[in-house]
Order: sequence, then C-alpha cells, then structure tokens
Amino acid sequence: MKTGERGLALIKEFEGCKLAAYQCPAGIWTIGIGSTHYGDGTPVTKNKTLPTEKAAIALLAATIGQFEKAVNAMGVELTQNEFDALVCLCYNIGAGNFLKSTLVKMLKAGDDKAEIAQQFLRWDKAGGKPLAGLTRRRNAEAELFLTP
Repeated sequence: MKTGERGLALIKEFEGCKLAAYQCPAGIWTIGIGSTHYGDGTPVTKNKTLPTEKAAIALLAATIGQFEKAVNAMGVELTQNEFDALVCLCYNIGAGNFLKSTLVKMLKAGDDKAEIAQQFLRWDKAGGKPLAGLTRRRNAEAELFLTP
C-alpha cells in the first residue's frame, strides 16, 4: 500500500514545514516536513536549508517509502486509514522502533482494534517526558486508525 491523502495531511499537520535544519525535541536534526535523512540516506545536519516548500514536499515523497515498506512488512491486511495512521506513527518514531513495538505485535496477533489504537498513546514522549504535541498527534493517529 501507499500513503493516502489523509495520512500525508496528518504528517504535514504535525510535522509542519521548516526549511532550515533544526533539532527536534529528541535532539535529532530534522528539515522540511519532519525529514531526518535526505533521499539518498544521508542524515540531516545543522546549517542545512531547503530552498522552498516544494523541495520539502519532494523530500517527504523521496523518504516516506521506507516507512510504507515497514508497515507493509508486517504482512497484516489493513484499511487505507489504518495504513495511513501507522505510516504517520512510523514516520515519527522510526521504522526500527515501530517494528519492535507492542502495537505491531498486537496487530500481527489479530488483537482488538480499539486495544491496538490505545498503543499509539504510549509514544507521546521525547527524552522520557510526555509532550502535549505528541499526545495530540497520537490521539489523531489513533482516531484515524479506528476510522472505517
């Protein structure tokens, strides 16, 4: 599957768009629409910039595939909304963290969708501290995940 418009909109809403590299609350260098790497896999570093919002959107398009691949790798049949919510989460926490998560284990086990949706809320911290913005994001992802 590929990320749909609702998933892309959710990522754009919560990541925002910054043309100059910045450190996210977890201390990771980020640019554009939440990109931590460029299309060639090179990590973002300080003092880098993108020329336009169009370039930021192109960077998102060039890097989102790895997160779609991680979600698809679960081998679980998903609705478009479930897929989009999971890609949004994976994009934010990283494919490694996502694939090792209890949420993925529950999905693979066929657990109840409402219980799985609660697992989104476990990922609302940066540096061990809850962040209001991440809590809002996780609630929005969980809501999309449960939307038929």
